Amino acid sequence: MSVVGFVGLGNMGSALAANLVGAGHDVVGHDVTGPERAPDGVQFAPDIAGVVRVAEIVVCSLPDGVVSEAVAREIVAADDRVTTHVIDTSTVGPRAAVAVAELLADAAIEYVDAPVSGGVAGARQRTLAVMYSASDDACAAVAPVLAGLSDRRHRVGDRPGPAQAMKLANNFLSATALAATSEAVAFGLAAGLDLATMLEVLNASSGHNTATDDKFPNHVLTGRYASGFSNSLMAKDVGLYLGEVTGAGGPAAMGETVSDLWARFAVAQPGADFTRIYPWVCADE
Repeated sequence: MSVVGFVGLGNMGSALAANLVGAGHDVVGHDVTGPERAPDGVQFAPDIAGVVRVAEIVVCSLPDGVVSEAVAREIVAADDRVTTHVIDTSTVGPRAAVAVAELLADAAIEYVDAPVSGGVAGARQRTLAVMYSASDDACAAVAPVLAGLSDRRHRVGDRPGPAQAMKLANNFLSATALAATSEAVAFGLAAGLDLATMLEVLNASSGHNTATDDKFPNHVLTGRYASGFSNSLMAKDVGLYLGEVTGAGGPAAMGETVSDLWARFAVAQPGADFTRIYPWVCADE
């Protein structure tokens, strides 16, 4: 297989890069923090130019749209680049995705909008949901790399933007479920219920959600609080969701409440694992 590039080897990026290695790809990666982020099997490049000179397809896993655009500009500016496609697994919002796609298109590079959901554990288990949207030709060209990232892939559109909208809707629901479950559990414990018993009943009842069957059993009940996703990133994602909704004139009553809650949590404990919203909610109340 041809060389695949990877830019952004953080918690999620390093897991995805390792998946590509496991799928048989030669991977050359870069991260601004240095080579210690590169997982086994990934050849580290000292800069982005070193990636795009050898990789026709480059995967990005970056914190926000500002960084995605900056990386895209470096890709375009690199001499002797061979890159023809960029797969962006970052959550940047529809408008940023379109802007980055246009920037790359000016250099004859196709952009595949492909945010992911499922956490670092999901990435390692290859159960991560990859939501992607791009032209038919672009999707066909990057299909082996998308398959290397995860076993669960969902095409949701034929242009950049729809995949970002899908990811924002998903993360808004995830953020809402975790915050609401935190309040419900706090109520139950104050009423004398046992947490393990609450989770057992909730997961067998209509209150079942991703927080009750994953976040609380694996991170709150155990005291691990190590999902690998920060409250700052969740606050960013929910804020992007609210911005898109209000910009389109859609209903936003719940979005405003949830966005405010996560923003306050991120300010109070910047960079904390997002599952720590439970003890923060208890203390905040």
